[in-house]
Amino acid sequence: MKFPIGIQTFHEIRKGGYLYVDKTPHIHRLIHSGKYFFLSRPRRFGKSLLLSTLEDLYAGRKELFEGLWIEKHWDWSQSRKVIHLKFSSQGMRTLGTAEAIDAMLEEEAQRLGVRLERKKGYDVRFRELIEKASDGQKVVLLIDEYDKPIIDFLDELPRAKENREILKNFYSVLKDSDPYLELAFITGVSRFAKTSIFSDLNNLINLSMHPLALELLGISREELEQYLGKKLQALASEQGLSTQELRQQIEAWYNGYSWDGSKRLYNPFSLFNFFLAGEFDNFWFETGTPSFLIKRMQETRFYRIEQMKVSDAVLDSYELENLNPITLLFQTGYLTIKQKYKQGIYIVDYPNKEVKISLEERLLNAYSFDEFETGKVKALELAEAIEKGNLNHFIEIVNATFAHIPAGLWQKENEAFYHALIHLLCSLMGAYIRSEVNSAQGRLDAIIETKDALYILEFKLDKSAEEALRQIEEKGYFKPYLQSGKKRIGVGINFSSAKKAVESWKVKQF
Repeated sequence: MKFPIGIQTFHEIRKGGYLYVDKTPHIHRLIHSGKYFFLSRPRRFGKSLLLSTLEDLYAGRKELFEGLWIEKHWDWSQSRKVIHLKFSSQGMRTLGTAEAIDAMLEEEAQRLGVRLERKKGYDVRFRELIEKASDGQKVVLLIDEYDKPIIDFLDELPRAKENREILKNFYSVLKDSDPYLELAFITGVSRFAKTSIFSDLNNLINLSMHPLALELLGISREELEQYLGKKLQALASEQGLSTQELRQQIEAWYNGYSWDGSKRLYNPFSLFNFFLAGEFDNFWFETGTPSFLIKRMQETRFYRIEQMKVSDAVLDSYELENLNPITLLFQTGYLTIKQKYKQGIYIVDYPNKEVKISLEERLLNAYSFDEFETGKVKALELAEAIEKGNLNHFIEIVNATFAHIPAGLWQKENEAFYHALIHLLCSLMGAYIRSEVNSAQGRLDAIIETKDALYILEFKLDKSAEEALRQIEEKGYFKPYLQSGKKRIGVGINFSSAKKAVESWKVKQF
């Protein structure tokens, strides 16, 4: 089986014999329900492949669709010219945004055999391209990564704002181009308010959380079984697991993306990479480190993002002047909808283990000012230390994590950094061993289960280890585990902000 990793063109996948999950029933239903569409999805989710599929479909390349659902449900006697603009391939930094758009329009005009008379003005040249390409017959307009000129400059706010105005002028052309367009489909990562970029497109259908597009991209559980069922069985046999056991592990690592809180999907890029490598790893996050996102979260002291209740307005807005970290996390794929809570309110959380580990590792490195990025190593060492019952080494690793923080910054915000690092250390450690931080008795720092013991950890800042241990006993954190048959060990840890280290710790078996 050949996996189309990094291949974003439909014809290359079909001609090269790569796996293609047939999305044509969804495409057919969608394009027969409207004319102007906008879809936002995280990167590596198949947006570019979707537009490439639409291009070949409208161009009438029937041979590429042999055996797919749409082959028998499409009028192949009709074809359309397709204007396909790809903002990802333009030199915005080297040429300048307006100049890069001009170059993109010129390149597309040449591909379509159109001569642009206008030499200046990206907006009037765009209108000219649409009108001349139509030549008496309506054309299809596809725009991929429409927002790249903005999101690539989030660290340079004046430039991002300037590019936003350029894009607003550029897309305003579409309002008067209706007579020339059969279909317009725009994709990107972010969802800027209509008033900021698409102010003139009152008929633009936002598919981002629309029922028509919930399974348009990504891979469902049913599609996994249909297309990868045999591969799953073979891999499970190789690893000495049942098919059900391996399926559950894959689901925990790569499934979980949802835009309605009900239908859950796999990230295709991560899933294909897993089946190719045959082992679990972080594939999606490594394709692009979100440095701006990490910086924004650190600036706002934002690190605890599990099971949050948020309004639909937060999920569906994107304001450059005041970027909400939750909006960034959701639209870039680090948060997903777990359920609809009430009208207009959603519960959001990490989609899966891959994203959770990846983001928390980066945050841990950022909060601890670890320039060598050893967060994952520390988490694994913590897990190994606790599994061996070596609490001395456990404390050494905790102290080493705090040692990187500049003294001046620590003294200014010691409590914020303390709570962030403790939370991230425990949460990331829990990705490698069973860790739970909620119980009926209250919220605690961590309960860690090894093969023969349960460790109940409670951390204090500038108090005492005795107080931490007393809280474990008084609140009965160990009571739900009385029938476990394992040793129940309470660990009270007190951290000193003056010493920037663990000052004392005590252990008691319950």
